Amino acid sequence: MLTIQFNGTPIHVGSLDAAPFKDLLADFSTCKKVIMVDENTHDCCLEYLLTAFPSLEDAEVMLLPAGEENKALEVCYQVWSAMLEYQINRNDLVINLGGGVVTDLGGFIASVYKRGIDFIHIPTSLMGMVDAAIGGKNGVDLNGLKNIIGTITQPKAIFVDAGFLETLPPEEVFNGYAEMLKHALILDKNYWNQLKSLNSEEELIQIQHIIRSIELKKQVVEADPTEKGQRKLLNFGHTLGHALESYFLSKKSIAHGHAVALGMIGESYISYKRGVLSQEAYREIEQCIIRIFPMLEIPEEAIETLIELMRNDKKNERNALNFVLLNAIGSAQVNAEISPSEVGEALLHLSLLAQHGN
Repeated sequence: MLTIQFNGTPIHVGSLDAAPFKDLLADFSTCKKVIMVDENTHDCCLEYLLTAFPSLEDAEVMLLPAGEENKALEVCYQVWSAMLEYQINRNDLVINLGGGVVTDLGGFIASVYKRGIDFIHIPTSLMGMVDAAIGGKNGVDLNGLKNIIGTITQPKAIFVDAGFLETLPPEEVFNGYAEMLKHALILDKNYWNQLKSLNSEEELIQIQHIIRSIELKKQVVEADPTEKGQRKLLNFGHTLGHALESYFLSKKSIAHGHAVALGMIGESYISYKRGVLSQEAYREIEQCIIRIFPMLEIPEEAIETLIELMRNDKKNERNALNFVLLNAIGSAQVNAEISPSEVGEALLHLSLLAQHGN
């Protein structure tokens, strides 16, 4: 069992049976517990939790609808109403058992209910373990825009048990891979060299890779917990990626990790065209990502819509398009102002990659 202290929050990496989870539950022995799950973790993970930890047998289970399209205030209202009905109080505990949507939603719900009650995360997806559950960000989408409403509130504890990854289909494992690649590209060339040639989900879920991503995110967030400066590095691939995710949500939706992977190609391409990233490094990044993630054709008429979605990104300042650009593999810069024409060229390049691949 490895415990990493992260802004005062312990992250316990290892089997939940061996973690101090029982001790934490004992601290709340006289309190009510709420377990947040979605349809997937309800079916695949909840039974184990209730069986292995009998003190949870009286917990209230809140079933959240799965999928990014359900990360909405309407769902929060329903859960808050149920929590009032169950008389959940400020000294009670919320347990978020699920992937990124569950930890985002559950953390937000708990962080504002009665001005905040304790919550913990038990991420069950690779995306959750290496990124979504780590760092204290909680939020919901609004009008198709990602995480526009939210808080930065740290959970009481995070329990990372790689055993839950056995419940995931391969495509979900590779969605987490996108965030691992992001950590490597902005911070650690050696980590990139370890990750870039991995092919199977078994290789990806090795515990040393999960731990390295947690360490890299810890390094950035602890230096800038409220995202005033260097924490913005973690948005690499996300300005463009979030726009693609929002655009395709009302059509044929794409997973967050897939969108981020496309965003990393687009933002690396802009870095290369600006002359801050070498052509050799750009080609290496492109080849790694297109080997794993399918490219998507982007209709030319969608480009203006995508640019408008990027203008509404919460990270922008003074209505400028702010991107994270790569200087080299393992080194990046924040707050690079990008013109709409540069964004349009990157989107056209992504579409050409899709056409070439087909």
